[in-house]
Formats: sequence, C-alpha cells, structure tokens
Amino acid sequence: MRPKTLAEVAERTLAGDDFGRCLANFLDGFYAAPNQAALDPTPALLAPRFGEVGRIEDAYLAATAEELARAYGLNAPRWIAGEDRRLHRPWFASELPSLRATLLLESPTGFRSRNLFVSANALSRV
Repeated sequence: MRPKTLAEVAERTLAGDDFGRCLANFLDGFYAAPNQAALDPTPALLAPRFGEVGRIEDAYLAATAEELARAYGLNAPRWIAGEDRRLHRPWFASELPSLRATLLLESPTGFRSRNLFVSANALSRV
C-alpha cells in the first residue's frame, strides 16, 4: 500500500522500509490525485534515529512538500519551515565533482533553500 502522506513516508522509513521507495510510492499516488491532505501532517523526524542520513531525509521531505505545493497551487505546510528541516552543510545528489555545477544550477528552490542540490527532475516519476 502506498503512503498517502509525507508523514506516512517517514513512519514507514522509521519502521524499516526504504526511504527512496516510500517517497517514490507516495509521489505516484500524489501525482494521480494531488491534494493538500497529503502534505499537511507533520512527518516524524528521521535524524534522531538515522543521524546524518536522517537529517538529509528530513530536509528532503520538507523540500518535496514545498515543491509539490508550489507546482499544484497548494499551501505549503507550516512544518517545512523548521530548522530541523534544513541542512547546515550542502548535500549533493551525486558525489561526482563534475556534476556539482549542474546540480547547483538545476536544483529547485525548495531543495536549494535547504542546502540540498538535486537534479531538476528529482521528483519526476516515469
């Protein structure tokens, strides 16, 4: 069963499921029926359990909510503004130095503002 909210993505990740798979499944459902209720509930923080990886995932959830809200004319949920939803150091989706400039340029605003540098199609599904 697909997570219906970003909060469910976090819950399932904490229960041992793969973050990337949960997020992809959420996106599939969201794109089929975009709605405010999918973004509003506050996801549990992953950093206390998963450390640095969890901090990245916490920021990624907030960036995802912001970008989906912007793309679909929804309200950005309040929880995305928390300091615990931002990284203090830049994180790049690729470790290849040659791709960093591309990621710096392409990264959508919601990601860039949280120090996450991803490709322009980071939230795309095939």
